[in-house]
Amino acid sequence: MSVPLDRLYHYLGDVVNHDLLIYRWLPHGSRKLEDLDQLMNYPEAKWYHSPIAIFHDQEPLDYDFYSPEQIRACAKALFLRDNTQSMLADPILDYLSQQHLRGIACCANYHDLTILVHSEQHSVEVDRFEQTGFVPVYYWSHAVIAQDWFRYAEYDPKLAFDSSKIRQDFLIYNRAWAGTREYRLCFVEQLLATGLAPYCNISFNPEDGGHYSTHQFVNPNFQIANYNLHNELRPNTHDSAASADYCGEDYVTTGIEVVLETLFDDSRWHLTEKTLRPIACGKPFILMSAPGSLQYLKQYGFETFGELIDESYDQITNHRQRLQAVIAEMTRISLMSPESKNQLYIKLNDIAKRNKQQFFNGLHDQVINEYKNNMNQAMITMQQHCTRKHLARIKELIDQ
Repeated sequence: MSVPLDRLYHYLGDVVNHDLLIYRWLPHGSRKLEDLDQLMNYPEAKWYHSPIAIFHDQEPLDYDFYSPEQIRACAKALFLRDNTQSMLADPILDYLSQQHLRGIACCANYHDLTILVHSEQHSVEVDRFEQTGFVPVYYWSHAVIAQDWFRYAEYDPKLAFDSSKIRQDFLIYNRAWAGTREYRLCFVEQLLATGLAPYCNISFNPEDGGHYSTHQFVNPNFQIANYNLHNELRPNTHDSAASADYCGEDYVTTGIEVVLETLFDDSRWHLTEKTLRPIACGKPFILMSAPGSLQYLKQYGFETFGELIDESYDQITNHRQRLQAVIAEMTRISLMSPESKNQLYIKLNDIAKRNKQQFFNGLHDQVINEYKNNMNQAMITMQQHCTRKHLARIKELIDQ
């Protein structure tokens, strides 16, 4: 049985021995303002005394995603729901609208700042939040969540490596392509154009909030010309819940997973369960993510495959060229002789086995200790900024 996510967040509050007022999104991974809610029904006194911590720890940060008008409307809806008439005055709503996410949380608090728990490094978005009254706390939440989601992979006999069972070179999961994932359309087009598709276990979903033929590319470098992708690849019928599971048959019958991460044409390091799934399943991988992401993994004791796979792609900052470099390396591997491929997969498996061991036996404590240290530093900052200015301003506006 999966660990309830609420229990996980209680644990994250308890592990630092701090009396936090925790807000998180439910359903998990939602970005809707109305889904940002308290972890539990805290007593009113705690609203004032306890530091507020907003866990924005699954999705990438986007400071401009929420406008002041959206914050204002959501705050008003919450006060109407709770019949808090004193907070419905326009000056109060206007004030809250300028407080970003803290305007939805309880900003009438003794602390001037708000903790923001996030899961990305090398991030200008983190800097923007920090400059406007948030105290960032980095925590690689996906590592802890993935250990729950993929826990059976530690013992699953179906995942036992056998090079004789490999039928295709590459495993590629490619369900969604909208938003920051639009590079995947270009990647699929290149797979077909270079003749790599027969070497891949891959499917394609033509609909992701709209048909791909009508998609307006934010990054013109990924613009495609082939709108017959849905006829050339088998359909993808999975939903988003598939991220919380793995298919043993897929892993035992393919040589390397090509991981298509959420962020690609970006400078941020933000790795999700997509990267951790092949690690948990003892699978070698090529990582399509922001440049430098392999270094991010090495911070947590994982090995990559640079002695056997050309990983220079990870240092290419031009995003289209990085995509093409991955295609080139896939092409090189696909053209190897059967004997050479077999030897490659055996050697790659040795590294993947060590990564799996690190995932199940070393990663959790490292991530939690890192989170504890980061949160403890944040709490020092919170105590240094505890003048009750927000609470005082709200009271002034109520008395007007």
